[in-house]
Amino acid sequence: MKIEMVERLSPFRAAALTRGIPSADVERWIHTARPCATLTRHGDGPVVGTLGGPLLLPTDAPDPWYPLVAAIDLAALPADATDLPLPPDGQLLLFAYPDTETDGEAVYVPAGTAVEERKGNPYFEAEAYADVTAAFPRGPLHLAVDVSLPYHCWVEIPDHPYVEPLPGHPHSEELRDTWLDTADEIAGRGALQIGGYASDECSDIDPVLPADESRQADDWVLLADWYTDIKGREGATVHWAIRRADLAARRFDQTDVTVFWNP
Repeated sequence: MKIEMVERLSPFRAAALTRGIPSADVERWIHTARPCATLTRHGDGPVVGTLGGPLLLPTDAPDPWYPLVAAIDLAALPADATDLPLPPDGQLLLFAYPDTETDGEAVYVPAGTAVEERKGNPYFEAEAYADVTAAFPRGPLHLAVDVSLPYHCWVEIPDHPYVEPLPGHPHSEELRDTWLDTADEIAGRGALQIGGYASDECSDIDPVLPADESRQADDWVLLADWYTDIKGREGATVHWAIRRADLAARRFDQTDVTVFWNP
């Protein structure tokens, strides 16, 4: 683990030990830490993308169904900002609409690809969606390199209508709460997170994991997480998840997108 990550987790370790959580359990939880990149409109780090902006796609690419959330310049994102096998350059486009009845998609545009500007889907400009779509945040995204610990401390048990603590982590709920109490709010509302662990205040099940429990949890990683902070969609979060192997192979069409919203 990088020295910067260890230092970042010092307040968490101290608080967890003060709460009486056994040291071995604290260190085991810290071992799960993942680097992540938080992208904000109001930070002072380098610009690595934009919220909104023109929709630029390869000439042979189909029109996306969902509105554009953000475009990330992968060449501007340091390779060690996450532990994801992201492409070293090109644009990562994230699409979604923050409603539990919809989802989204991710598109990768390799560097040097000829692109053309497209119009968004007029479906989301209709009266039922126009206010929310028009309120999508826009502007440059500034980078802050961060560290992430698990937010979700429960796993679902197949064929049983209940959940139990993560295997090997009997104090997972206390550790999760300690992390929430000590983590600096670097990202803030309305920000994107690339990599790390998904955060959602309303779900006990990690939103990165698909509903099909036959799939292995370790196969799936968080590509991006967006707390929308849009009037009329307060509390809505969007999660883009993908199998690590699909990400390494640039199969972004295999991205699974979920929306959690507690109106």
